[in-house]
Amino acid sequence: MRLLGAGDPLLMAAAVESATADAASVALPGLARVLISAGKLGQKAAEDLYRKAQVNKSSFVAELTGSGAVSPADLAHTISLAFGAPLVDLDAIDPQRLPRNLLEAKLCQQYRVVVLAKRQNRLTVATADPSDKQAVEKIKFATQMGVDWVIAEYDKLSRMVEATTTSANESMDNIIGEDFQFDEASIEAGITEEDDKSNTSEVDDAPVVKFLQKMLLDAISMRASDLHFEPYEHNYRVRFRIDGELREIASPPIAIKDKLASRIKVISRMDIAEKRVPQDGRMKLKIGADRVIDFRVSTLPTLFGEKVVVRILDPAAARVGIDALGYEPDEKARLLAAIERPYGMVLVTGPTGSGKTVSLYTCLNLLNKPGVNIATAEDPSEINLPGVNQVNVNEKAGLTFAVALRAFLRQDPDVIMVGEIRDLETADISIKAAQTGHMVMSTLHTNDAPSTLTRLRNMGVAPFNIASSVLLITAQRLARRLCPTCKAPADIPEEALIDAGFKREDLDGSWVPYKPVGCSACNNGYKGRVGIYQVMPITEEIQRIILRDGTSLEIAETARRDGVRDLRQSGLLKVKIGVTSLEEVINCTNI
Repeated sequence: MRLLGAGDPLLMAAAVESATADAASVALPGLARVLISAGKLGQKAAEDLYRKAQVNKSSFVAELTGSGAVSPADLAHTISLAFGAPLVDLDAIDPQRLPRNLLEAKLCQQYRVVVLAKRQNRLTVATADPSDKQAVEKIKFATQMGVDWVIAEYDKLSRMVEATTTSANESMDNIIGEDFQFDEASIEAGITEEDDKSNTSEVDDAPVVKFLQKMLLDAISMRASDLHFEPYEHNYRVRFRIDGELREIASPPIAIKDKLASRIKVISRMDIAEKRVPQDGRMKLKIGADRVIDFRVSTLPTLFGEKVVVRILDPAAARVGIDALGYEPDEKARLLAAIERPYGMVLVTGPTGSGKTVSLYTCLNLLNKPGVNIATAEDPSEINLPGVNQVNVNEKAGLTFAVALRAFLRQDPDVIMVGEIRDLETADISIKAAQTGHMVMSTLHTNDAPSTLTRLRNMGVAPFNIASSVLLITAQRLARRLCPTCKAPADIPEEALIDAGFKREDLDGSWVPYKPVGCSACNNGYKGRVGIYQVMPITEEIQRIILRDGTSLEIAETARRDGVRDLRQSGLLKVKIGVTSLEEVINCTNI
């Protein structure tokens, strides 16, 4: 907190008394009298602004700064001198670090105040008008604590108030009447009107319903991939995962945690009475006339209530086109050549959240033609693609990946997509399907493309089956894309670039690395994400290594000689063309 100087309170009190005598004819507020005494405002102008504030039912400070009669900075400096209160620069304060839930959002907005600190039984509160005795009394009554004023510029204060009070409590009160029918989501999810009425008796709380609506809409508009509703012992928070990073969005009252969890479970067709075990569900949201968003919902019992994570599944993600995913021209050519083969297996690997499903569905979208029969088995199906026969695995009912695959082979398929190869049985059936005239696509959780072959071998798949069926393996990561509006050249030492993986011949001065800056159009200098890929076709040389049970290191060395870039090299290429930053590539790839 950066505090500036303050004047002598005794001297300024005398000035206030003098101003009071001069302006006795009109019952002006104390702030107006101080400004008149300091020569910042004329008597008539003060009276006009005061009357205007009464008519508009706004504060005198708002009318004063809005009219331009006194600048916010000049006003704050004058008030600080007059009242002997410290002057604080709110631009130097991180709103995320301010204490929460000490003062109701309504009071903060009504009186334009922000609580900066709490020491024992006293609050340090930023204001633009310390002469407002009503505000002091209301805050004292609401908190049962004393108040120490500090002065802030009104425009900065207003922004800080909005930033710190746009929380669940304020949202629940203010978004009533928004043009959005959440009940449609229940109907789309398959819940009948009678079921919904029977289940919502304990969650029939309009503010909670409206708050959930707003969170979902905000998440969609902010391009979030996941929403986290997290209860703790003394607080409750909502976080969005935006461009791969979690950001705290709201801190609603902890009292809503049970109602909010129950509401989500109702529309996701989960058991609202069961709070002891994790549950999974789905819901569908209709936005406008032609856009439908799917959500995958997961609940988890924690020490202080149920944590709920909602994943946004936008079908439009599968139709962005392969060019938008970030493949380099040679990588794209290898991938397209593999999926256009009549039979064989294409594997996509990477950690959770690396975009494997979107990559697979982009390939399926390319193959999705009237003359092609496509079947998918997933747990669950995340993206709805018309023209594709999609099956949700249900292990409780006995519908496993292996069972679904056996059924597919009796359905005359051309292309089969398996959500994940988790065990030997699924791997065996997938490989046999690839060997008997079907194109099979699937995912595995491995670190890079060469180690995928070792992983299949460790599962128990015979080397000759791997060598004869796998056509291509793609390993991938998602890196945040630099904002094209505000990115700036980065001054990175040559040795740091070499340590990251660049060769000295790459540093020829024909390109410069860029760094994130941050602007109103992005998130801390980044906007969206781009894929980093290692696309490794299975050549004859790699097949020979597999057949003699070679190591992943041998496969990686052979692939490198064949011109296959590893993940770090692919990331560095994105740095050279200014798509992402070196820091981002280092964070999401390993050497």
